[in-house]
Amino acid sequence: MDYSLWVMLITFFVLLSLEVPIAFCLGISSLAALITIGDIPAFLVVSQRMLNGMNSFTLLAIPFFILAGLFMGRGGIAKKLIDFANVLVGKLPGGLGFVNILTCMLFGSISGSAGAAVSSVGGFMIPLMNKYGYNREFNTSITVTAATTGLLIPPSNVMIIYSLATGGTVSIATIFVAGIIPGILVGLALMAMAGVIAARRNYGREAGQSVKVSDAPAAFIKALPAIFLIVIIMGGILSGVFTPTEASAIAVVYAFALSVFFYREVKLNEVPSILVDCAKITAVVLFLIGTSMSTSWILAYNNIPEKIMAAMSAFSSNKYVILLLINIILLIVGMFMDMTPAILIFTPIFLPVVMKLGVHPIHFGIIMLMNLCIGLCTPPVGTVLFIGCGIGDTTVVKVTKHLLPFFVSMIFALLICTYIEWFSLWLPNFIGLLK
Repeated sequence: MDYSLWVMLITFFVLLSLEVPIAFCLGISSLAALITIGDIPAFLVVSQRMLNGMNSFTLLAIPFFILAGLFMGRGGIAKKLIDFANVLVGKLPGGLGFVNILTCMLFGSISGSAGAAVSSVGGFMIPLMNKYGYNREFNTSITVTAATTGLLIPPSNVMIIYSLATGGTVSIATIFVAGIIPGILVGLALMAMAGVIAARRNYGREAGQSVKVSDAPAAFIKALPAIFLIVIIMGGILSGVFTPTEASAIAVVYAFALSVFFYREVKLNEVPSILVDCAKITAVVLFLIGTSMSTSWILAYNNIPEKIMAAMSAFSSNKYVILLLINIILLIVGMFMDMTPAILIFTPIFLPVVMKLGVHPIHFGIIMLMNLCIGLCTPPVGTVLFIGCGIGDTTVVKVTKHLLPFFVSMIFALLICTYIEWFSLWLPNFIGLLK
């Protein structure tokens, strides 16, 4: 391994152990590696790679979807979706667990943010489930794991980042559509596990007694404007009426009108603070993208993708063995690295390997996203896990035990999607998006 690469790795992990934000870890370690090469203008290369990484029209969709998600999060959308989910599955034994998962799927797909789903849905559902005798840590673990389904069901910012990391090999519209069935599969797997646990512990049988079938039309009508956002975005993109970036801008206008004028949960004087929050989140995401691009350049400079491809080929020529190995690596990576830099760094490394084995880049994208979604729920760096523990007023240590069965469900869904490409490719192929 090249000396500069060792410098980068050592610098990165030393900074990470000192709790330096990961974007700075990536940028500083890349700079240190380039300085050791000697004949390359290190500061110029890093700055150019960062600028080129952020200089993309496609990336404009990210701040718009973030802003739309913030409006949705503060606009009372979660409560409307909870009421709708409650009339669908609330009467089942342990029904509040199903309501929690279904609402997270709906809200996460609308907002495109797992963190927003945990905060908005968990803030209401966890106390309600506590009231009806569900275990607090069980309630938190359901919310944390279910919130990640919104990153698989479009629209999703991380899907946009994966499209960017593939260098245009994968279109945003195609990866959006490909995530729908796997996202639903994960949600159903979580529901199955929640149902088994609720039945064994006799959770919440009395909670659903207040649910009336006659309430369904009213609950659906109240939730319909929020759900219709998905129809507008996906329908517009697939019909060619507008691009994903234009769709994100339309989503902001729709979410603003819905939250301020229709549901009236957001006041006009609150809009500036929402814009500031959007700017802060966007700055973090784009800075991560920029520094990740400089790291990717160094990996390419040292021919790391080719070396990893050769090593894996020497280990095994079996596609299924290689995919299992990549799954294990990504699950470990997800425990220690946030989703955005992980996608940007490891996509250029693993994508050539799997494409050589005949794996479609859309299929691999879903595999990668499912792996890293699990990482959002795992210590020590699981951001969604920490948000959920804060909302649930509990600790990571207490919740981890209750998370394990749900991890089994998510990994089960991951393995199904890994080895049966139909789940990822059927819908894009049916619509005519696959080339």
